[in-house]
Amino acid sequence: MKQLVLPIKDSNILHEVQDNLLHNFRFGRRNYTIFQVGKATLLRVSDVLALRRNEIYENDGTIKKNAYIRDKKTNKPNILYLKPVQQDLIDYFRWLQKNNIQSEWLFPSTTHYDRHITEKQFYKVMHKTGDLLGINYLGTHTMRKTGAYRVYTQSNYNIGLVMELLNHSSEAMTLKYLGLDQISREKMLDQINFD
Repeated sequence: MKQLVLPIKDSNILHEVQDNLLHNFRFGRRNYTIFQVGKATLLRVSDVLALRRNEIYENDGTIKKNAYIRDKKTNKPNILYLKPVQQDLIDYFRWLQKNNIQSEWLFPSTTHYDRHITEKQFYKVMHKTGDLLGINYLGTHTMRKTGAYRVYTQSNYNIGLVMELLNHSSEAMTLKYLGLDQISREKMLDQINFD
């Protein structure tokens, strides 16, 4: 049976997940930064994990304004706006330097720096996080779905923006991806003044 992966809608739960990723793993700074970059760029996990260091950082370690990549699944070009995760990337660069981790990959494997962490490895990280926190809906797409949900709710429900960021072709697909069930719709409708 396929696991149901949902966005993290509650900010307190989101902070618990972030804290767990950062503090409960030997490579916690890497795991946390993967999550933050995935959430802020709305990339699929395969694209986040395949980022190269030189796509994100200048030679001196400063963060580029944008990263230019090609989505693996769609083969479409994609421009990543990095400002929302700038501080996380600065902290991560310092951590890489401090631990003398040299790799062409932004998120190297813990055992082989010449390879990036695999989706299977990151799934295990997210699954362990879910187990530790008693959350059964975490997976590798949690970061993308959470980012999309936050953009949707904080942009006054701008479904067009979210569709574009996710590279979706229909609103229905995007709404389903956001996990907007009947309870969520009712909660939003409760905010509408129908007088």
